[in-house]
Amino acid sequence: MVDHKRKRGRKPKIPVSETLELDQNHTPTIPGSVPGPSSSPTANSDDVVFSVSNVELIDPHHHHHHHNHSQSSNHERRRRGRPPKKTKLPSSEPSKAIRAASPTRLLLDKANNGPTASLISSSMVAAGESVAAAARVVPAMDAVVKVFCVHTEPNFSLPWQRKRQYSSSSSGFVISGRRILTNAHSVEHYTQVKLKKRGSDTKYVATVLAIGTECDIAMLTVEDDEFWEGVSPVEFGDLPALQDAVTVVGYPIGGDTISVTSGVVSRIEILSYVHGSTELLGLQIDAAINSGNSGGPAFNEKGNCVGIAFQSLKHEDVENIGYVIPTPVILHFIKDYEKNGAYTGFPILGVEWQKMENPDLRLSMGMKPDQKGVRIRRIDPTAPESDLLKPSDIILSFDGVDIANDGTVPFRHGERIGFSYLVSQKYTGDSAAIKVLRNSETIKFNIKLASHRRLIPAHNKGKPPSYYIIAGFVFTTVSVPYLRSEYGKDYEYEAPVKLLDKLLHEMPKSPDEQIVVVSQVLVADINIGYEDIVNTQVLAFNGKPVKNLKNLASMVESCNDEFLQFDLEYQQIVVLQTKGAKAATLDILTTHCIPSAMSDDLKI
Repeated sequence: MVDHKRKRGRKPKIPVSETLELDQNHTPTIPGSVPGPSSSPTANSDDVVFSVSNVELIDPHHHHHHHNHSQSSNHERRRRGRPPKKTKLPSSEPSKAIRAASPTRLLLDKANNGPTASLISSSMVAAGESVAAAARVVPAMDAVVKVFCVHTEPNFSLPWQRKRQYSSSSSGFVISGRRILTNAHSVEHYTQVKLKKRGSDTKYVATVLAIGTECDIAMLTVEDDEFWEGVSPVEFGDLPALQDAVTVVGYPIGGDTISVTSGVVSRIEILSYVHGSTELLGLQIDAAINSGNSGGPAFNEKGNCVGIAFQSLKHEDVENIGYVIPTPVILHFIKDYEKNGAYTGFPILGVEWQKMENPDLRLSMGMKPDQKGVRIRRIDPTAPESDLLKPSDIILSFDGVDIANDGTVPFRHGERIGFSYLVSQKYTGDSAAIKVLRNSETIKFNIKLASHRRLIPAHNKGKPPSYYIIAGFVFTTVSVPYLRSEYGKDYEYEAPVKLLDKLLHEMPKSPDEQIVVVSQVLVADINIGYEDIVNTQVLAFNGKPVKNLKNLASMVESCNDEFLQFDLEYQQIVVLQTKGAKAATLDILTTHCIPSAMSDDLKI
């Protein structure tokens, strides 16, 4: 950092408040290049001076300050340490401002043995505290590792093979018990994972212990004892408040060494997690999260981890929106793994509900003016609560917490959050007390919670896709990765309407139900005229409904009728002679270099 020497010796020609702004952002700028907010260093700037020597100086090792001028000129702020003098300071005032802000820059140079202590005057309690904090946060940085992963994704469109392998790098950090946390999407479909510590030249091979796709967290460990020498694990902190400073540490693109970005907590709410397509608690921060930052920790001012960076909003109208997985979700994942020896997921109440904001609607349901709640629209038939709850029940409270008419519950001081937060705090297999209003009567239920299964799963839990081939017809099951493979990332617009409707609205009728489609027809003499069938659902085979792919495969394999008849959607049918179809399959497999007519999971 080039600028200390210039700033220490010279009397600044620019207004004081401006100097402070530059210090806080740590950007070497040309004097006078930034218009200062106050044009004369008078009574107003003595206010600014004190706001800097207040404890509100955010711990400097964080390379950041989330101060803005509205805060610094706000007279109602809480002051700690020495009360401000109301008299105007003598002419030494500007240099004092610089002195107050200098440790901010010098602390970062601790490694170069910069003259930190000599600059701290006895009255500067704030900077004194921040020195201690700086010393405390240095080990936390060393706990951040770079994760190298080689991925081999299944090819969902050609399910008998995999795609070409590719490698990625992301971040992770060490937690207690010789474990490392990173993002699930950093290690999905992994074939090899390696870790590199900061300041080390060795990559250590890691073992994946658990992958939590819904919450986008994965847990790794390293066998080699050498890796654990001199590493102190990260401590977790509490859920931060709005406007708390956070620092994201990781290894993003743009260089090989560790990188630190910083910002404040902008929002805390239920977010949609892109990777697991679920909705869980999340933090929104304004620090830059770039690719490669994934899996890196977000620290608070005390150097405790308050979250894991995992996604950012890329949109033409948006700047600097990064998302962080907060500690409640991380600790849920860790406890779940410790309790069950594996990741079991987050429970979901298997119901769809509607808001009860309309007064006439509430009246017709027999709700009293003081009662609030949400109305159940549909219930997932495979969920345990389907035995107890009924459509048009009004859910009044969950575990003793009253639910408002818009489906929110109180959260911390004066905030509100969707009630699914209460459900996701539980573990699968836990029971919860639910109070409902049915026919104007209040009924209490104890419901056992389970994780939700979708008809079209959002991910295949790392398993290769299932397929079955007969006479060139490739049957497979529909999942979100399959739709993405067939229709690209805009599959929500490109895929057939029937499949999208099932993806968004359909509920499974039985726990093992799957949507089976003819993915494509490998052209051969036997299937002339059927070449154009693609991604069309199979509803029945020889008059029997098709529940799932295994069910279809076993029916076809054991069929001794003269014809095989597949009923597809829109009343289309495919008819083949049984003997000829089974005989032709082998040649078609050979032509297309396909090793087997069905995937391994169907052979059992």
